[in-house]
Amino acid sequence: MHNRYVINFGEKSEAEVSQYPDLMAILEGKVRPERKQKASEVANYPWWKFWRTRQELYEAISSLNRVLVVARHQPHWSTAFLPAKSVFSDALIIFANERDSFFCTLQSRIHEIWARFFGSSMKDDLRYTPSDCFETFPFPENWETNSIVETAGKTYYEYRAALMVRNNQGLTDTYNRFHDPEERHPDILQLRLLHAQCDRAVLDAYGWTDISTDCTFLLDYEDEEDDENTSKRQKKKPWRYRWPEEIHDEVLARLLELNQQRAEAEILGGKAAEKSKVKGNTKKVAKSRKATERTLTIPDFPSTSM
Repeated sequence: MHNRYVINFGEKSEAEVSQYPDLMAILEGKVRPERKQKASEVANYPWWKFWRTRQELYEAISSLNRVLVVARHQPHWSTAFLPAKSVFSDALIIFANERDSFFCTLQSRIHEIWARFFGSSMKDDLRYTPSDCFETFPFPENWETNSIVETAGKTYYEYRAALMVRNNQGLTDTYNRFHDPEERHPDILQLRLLHAQCDRAVLDAYGWTDISTDCTFLLDYEDEEDDENTSKRQKKKPWRYRWPEEIHDEVLARLLELNQQRAEAEILGGKAAEKSKVKGNTKKVAKSRKATERTLTIPDFPSTSM
């Protein structure tokens, strides 16, 4: 059950929205006075509309039932589906994709490693930026049609959703438990197992069957404060249930190499297309374009940040 609702008139004109006097009265009292105090660009904008609505996003997701979202800043790496008809906060990054295989790939430690390497941070939290963390990520080939990746993602997501409902806990609390070395509840052990199964499915999709998915509890960093201050504040140590450094480094190295290979192939494909165009051979140009599309490191669906 939602506990907050939003008045969203979209692109309706003032004449159209005047047909909803009760809603307009709320906006008149709470929105219009604040808008008048803003800079002229905002103050003169139709006050019943959202400022910077990102209409291209809503057009991109209009045919979808759900979309995958991530928070721009988060202590743990977690992604989740939300109904496509939601009104999204600017603190979220929205991906116009509803596949379980997409969730599996982005939720996996493979993508998390990439995101933490190319992303920045705010305090101790990951700051995820699509241009650095997503658009550069080399997805495994044919991930959209990989039934094993799809099934692993669906199983993990449905289990996690049911677990959060059962415990009345959100993503942050759930992953706090996930990364806690003292946590041994069977539900969390199962969540860790399902996460490893997602990792296995994605690694195999790359053809990296030789890489282990075994995890251990490691500190993200050592607290430099002295023991006396630490004990007073009862600061929780930054444990994370993750791959050992040798596995982490091997996966990152392979991703970087794959990204480089695809970038080079894309450049070569573009040069071949340009050469064919100069010769006037349109048939070869079409083939070259198809080859280029297969080597792009950016998936062919839109992702938009609010």
